Amino acid sequence: MSYIKKSVRPVRVLQFGEGNFIRGFVDWMFDIANEKGLTDTSVAVVSPRFKENSTIKNMQSQDCIYHVWLEGIEKGRPKSEKRLVKCVTDAFSPAVDFKRYERYILSPELRFVVSNTTEAGIRYEDDDILSETPVTFPGKITSLLYRRFRHFNGDKTKGLIFLCCELIENNGSALREYVLRHAAATHLEPEFSEWIKDSCIFCNTLVDRIVSGFPHDTIDEVRDELGFDDRLVVKGELFHIWAIGCEKYAEVQKELPLDKAGLNVLFMPDIKSFREKKVRILNGSHTGMAPIALLSGCDTVLDAFETPDINRFINDMTEREVLSVMDGDISELRSFSRDILERFHNPFMRHMLKSIALNSLSKWETRNFPTVRDFYNKKGLIADFEIFTFAALMALYSPYSGFIAEDDAANIDVIQGIWADGGDYIDIVRKITGSGIFTDNFEEAVPGFSQRAGEYLRSIMTDGMDRSLTLFLNTRCNEKNIENT
Repeated sequence: MSYIKKSVRPVRVLQFGEGNFIRGFVDWMFDIANEKGLTDTSVAVVSPRFKENSTIKNMQSQDCIYHVWLEGIEKGRPKSEKRLVKCVTDAFSPAVDFKRYERYILSPELRFVVSNTTEAGIRYEDDDILSETPVTFPGKITSLLYRRFRHFNGDKTKGLIFLCCELIENNGSALREYVLRHAAATHLEPEFSEWIKDSCIFCNTLVDRIVSGFPHDTIDEVRDELGFDDRLVVKGELFHIWAIGCEKYAEVQKELPLDKAGLNVLFMPDIKSFREKKVRILNGSHTGMAPIALLSGCDTVLDAFETPDINRFINDMTEREVLSVMDGDISELRSFSRDILERFHNPFMRHMLKSIALNSLSKWETRNFPTVRDFYNKKGLIADFEIFTFAALMALYSPYSGFIAEDDAANIDVIQGIWADGGDYIDIVRKITGSGIFTDNFEEAVPGFSQRAGEYLRSIMTDGMDRSLTLFLNTRCNEKNIENT
């Protein structure tokens, strides 16, 4: 790709992650900010596991240049935009070239570390952080910082700002905690831990953009339109939000003024309330909808939202149960919800339901059960819509659905075993929720949970999803004991 001119900029960003999302979200933002003269940085990309892979090789062969192709509906009209991202200057595996990695982590110009190592990436386990290649991501970061601390003799101006994109709560705070634990476990000098606390900033962030990734089914057309054989093109939606929170958020905003580039980047002292709003409305809708839609024969989110009963169910669930127990101005919450749910109608996004259904057991507990619990605590009522989604998930994970669940293997075995033992549907729910799969005790937190979920499970298994959903909506839509917001 030598015929495409790239500006020479200092590498101020080290990025752990080369996947579709981070390239179609973070690097896309840096590229725009560079173009507008608000930042002046190149990005060096390393594989989180330090091993070489096909994406790293493709990036090397394309001089780290690739397209981000965004499509969606804006102000009621279809819109498509393409950007040739040129801010990435290097991509490599530290296991192959550690000296190269060391040059970056010890560079006085380095300021930011961005990561997207999946939800499992930020975890603590014993690790040799004094080696060149620690196993865990927190171990790698501890090693990086310790080498930097010693190289600059504890210079307080050589700390780094961490922007974690992993979809776990308090991602930056968790990484900081694990780094400090590694430092203590390895008996590193106390001054190092103090340097981490005083000179480094670990931001909690929340990212939001649906990125469908490489367009395998239309790649020939895409390549013709782009003008070259781009093996790294990323397709995604126009919508994007990046919420960045920490005590020193104003300092981060000043150093990284992405919001001034016209990007939907929000800086704040704490993202907790924003995260709850996004997780419950968007992610909770996705997780709740997926088993219902899959059992109805849908393949994509668009298929689901073009099915009238599913569309109605998700909108009613959000209005009646989710928004009604959330703190904040109801008008603002409804506006936010409309913007979120409108994205489900994007005709350009092939967002597969089976992808959304990955690891649904932990997702449902994290994203949907809090609404069930709050609905009971605040209103004294059963959240029937949310509990119906749980019953649908139990039906989807049953041995009779024909669906092969991609989830924790041990938990799947437990569920399959309970189904094999037979019994009443209410008993099946009680056994599954009491098996240790979930952290919360659903029945204890919400008395009547198992009874109601079992009744809905019986309906789904007996009548089929389509008829069961219709019966549910016909029964619930006019009930006076379900309070409207």
